[in-house]
Amino acid sequence: MQADRTLDFDPNRRSFLSALAASAALAGPLGGLASSGALAQQAAAASALKDDAAFWNEVRGLFSHKPGVRYMNIGTAGSMPVETLNLLDSENRRMARESMSGYSNFLDQRKTLARSFGCDPDEIVMSGNTSDGMCHSLLGLVWLPGDEIVTTNHEHGGGNVPMAILQDRYGVVIKRVTLPVGNKQTAEDYVELFSKAIGPRTKAMVFSAPTYKTGTMLPIKMLAKLAQEKGIVSICDGAHVPGMFAANFHDLGVDFLAGAGHKWQCGPLGTGILYVRNKVLPQYNPRPLPAYYPVVTSSYPLAGGLPPRTTNDKETDDLAARIQSTGSRNAPVYMGLAKSCEVWDRIGRDKIQAYTISMSQHLKEKIAEKWGVDALYSPKDDPRLVCALTGFNPFRNPEHVKDKARSDAFVKRMLDEYGFVIRNVNFPVPGSQQEHYGVRVSTHLWSNMDDVDQLVDAMWDLSGKMNTV
Repeated sequence: MQADRTLDFDPNRRSFLSALAASAALAGPLGGLASSGALAQQAAAASALKDDAAFWNEVRGLFSHKPGVRYMNIGTAGSMPVETLNLLDSENRRMARESMSGYSNFLDQRKTLARSFGCDPDEIVMSGNTSDGMCHSLLGLVWLPGDEIVTTNHEHGGGNVPMAILQDRYGVVIKRVTLPVGNKQTAEDYVELFSKAIGPRTKAMVFSAPTYKTGTMLPIKMLAKLAQEKGIVSICDGAHVPGMFAANFHDLGVDFLAGAGHKWQCGPLGTGILYVRNKVLPQYNPRPLPAYYPVVTSSYPLAGGLPPRTTNDKETDDLAARIQSTGSRNAPVYMGLAKSCEVWDRIGRDKIQAYTISMSQHLKEKIAEKWGVDALYSPKDDPRLVCALTGFNPFRNPEHVKDKARSDAFVKRMLDEYGFVIRNVNFPVPGSQQEHYGVRVSTHLWSNMDDVDQLVDAMWDLSGKMNTV
């Protein structure tokens, strides 16, 4: 298959129609709306998409993978499409040959990303990664001693570190809500948890969606709506959103969203996707824009005085360009990120969302059948909380999940003995005095239902071997 071939579905095929139906149902995690027939649609899509093996085999052919290994840990890092690799190589060689610099605000690439993610070029930044984007988001706001941030006990260091800096530098108070774990939860539970924690000194809420620890998809739009009602800033660590979901950043209603470029979006390492709300769109977020100052930039008025932030749908300043302009940068990697976004747009982000999350739902059902539903750390029954990450306890003896060495060994043996790359992660569980070291599986567009079934069989076999060890 040619690397630049356009991939299309036949619109009359049952699988395509089922995929779109599932995609609409699965929009719940972003849109915050549950569909009464969502689970039935997911099941139908899982069956139909499995029959679309020819199309997804073509998609798999866009990538170069190590033979004999099935990579199901894209939540940590992805694999660039071959055409992105070729562009990265050719641009690096061109820049070396012509001794070119990387001075730019990369408007052309930001336009591509803006089309991909439902926002405007003045609101989209190609950051270094999610952690970089979280630092831009948190450290650029104006803070006073005693201001509060409401966040969770499942945040990544990319968000925890800048919050710790704010705590030490400005006297900001960090309040954490304890997240539920497992299948017995609903989207409304998260709104209630945050609502109860928000007080008169709360300035911002910070949350991961999905959480990297358990693969729980917090309902972004519902939480953004709560932040609007409370008059506070919403900051989402959306590391896994770009490339997994057909996301419209305007529609989400958040003030900031920091995502990864190198994970599900399969861009080059050292790339991220940062959304900074830069206009007031009443249908999405009617709140005034918060005061904000770029913290890493080479594009700032030397005499001081940024233009005042807009109060309507017309930007007064290209904020993204200021954040993007930081001297001479590695231009080829930004070009590579834009190319990967173009590949996703050709395939269809709604199709990718339906396919990857349907596989994840299939995986969750298989885990519930073999290990029992209580082994799941990720919800499965509320479609608004489902994403393409799945966390669970793989051990026949549930207490073994508290043993880090045993969990590490499980991950290693899955690769060494079965050829599957997965990972583990530690997190607190309500009611447990010890942290759990569950495993986490990513179902991505280069996987298929057979991979999922064989993974489950392999994990079940290994859990049996390790049960008496």
